[in-house]
Amino acid sequence: MTDGPLTGLRVIDAATLAAGPLVATWLGEHGAEVIKIEQPDGGDPMRQWGAQRDGVGLMWKSLSRNKKCVTLNLREDAGRDLLRDLARTADVVIVNLRPSTLRRWGLDHDGFAAVNPKLVMLHVTGYGAGGPKSDRPGFGTLGEAMSGFAHMTGEADGPPTLPAFMLADGVAALNATYAVMMALYHRDVHGADGQLIDVNLIEPLARLLEQPLLTYDQTGEIPARMGNRWDISAPRNTYRSSDGHWLAMSGSAPSIAMRALRAVGRPDLTSDPRFAEAQQRLKNAGAIDAVMAEWIADHTLDEAMTVFEEAEVAAAPVYDAAQLLADPQLQARGTFPRIPDPDLGAMTVQGPVPRFSATPGGIDHLGTGIGAHNDEIYGDLLGLSEQRRRELHENGVI
Repeated sequence: MTDGPLTGLRVIDAATLAAGPLVATWLGEHGAEVIKIEQPDGGDPMRQWGAQRDGVGLMWKSLSRNKKCVTLNLREDAGRDLLRDLARTADVVIVNLRPSTLRRWGLDHDGFAAVNPKLVMLHVTGYGAGGPKSDRPGFGTLGEAMSGFAHMTGEADGPPTLPAFMLADGVAALNATYAVMMALYHRDVHGADGQLIDVNLIEPLARLLEQPLLTYDQTGEIPARMGNRWDISAPRNTYRSSDGHWLAMSGSAPSIAMRALRAVGRPDLTSDPRFAEAQQRLKNAGAIDAVMAEWIADHTLDEAMTVFEEAEVAAAPVYDAAQLLADPQLQARGTFPRIPDPDLGAMTVQGPVPRFSATPGGIDHLGTGIGAHNDEIYGDLLGLSEQRRRELHENGVI
């Protein structure tokens, strides 16, 4: 990317696994130069995470798109010195080491600010700075548990349910990305120095789950799991069609709920006091749910969706990966480009999500090999001689 809105911004991605590196990925899609730091002995654990093909981590390929990969051993004094040298040239540095480790290594915010006062530092941890758990290791699974997400997810008589994808990391990364942009705005527009951004894996997801907290605070009630239903909307569930497929429906707006009742041949219920008013519909959610389930069970998915689309009911099929790729709306938008790759030949990934009319994001390349850009970054950017780079490599620093 040479013409994105973030062209000229340099980001040091010294984090591992998901949340921190996701921030760097999204910045890199829109023009930022991203230098990805990895330990020389094996690289980022994300390389070994999840599905593989011929020993190549598929999530690594996508997550590390557009990044320049260098090796750097932060356990060595010389490695930490090199990171400080890189930080002198950068706008943003992203880390996820424990606070005590950063302080011990001189890589905390004070340490970076001493070499580059304009640097924005993003620190992503499991629990956040301060408090008795600040130095404990944390992963997204713990954030999904402690945020209240797992408590609210699953069937009423079933166990708390965790997502089968990196939800807490992704939500934290979205929060952290806009936080980085606000810090850069504050720096560049108001003439301020850089600052430290503290993001953990619990609070961003908990913010989206605020309704149970508000309910408990004001009523003393603790909301419980309801499966796919939700106590603010009816009808709202997933329903199985006669041909074994599933569709989801939302009646969040009263007008949509009335359309749904008419669409399934029950206009009489639109004037029934149990269903005509929103709060009464919620009290009788089970009854309206049964009406929808019975009608959909008598129709194929295509038949049901044809009726609902004509009636402008808020319904959608429940897709698997193959159906997602085949959807004509997403195909028309080019949501999933196929990117050439020297290791895999080509790989279909999701493209940048925000669509800019003048400065669209893009993907130059997928994740590269360990240390693929060592010569460019340490030689061209930092000016280290070939002999010095060889010495650092032989000593296990890069």
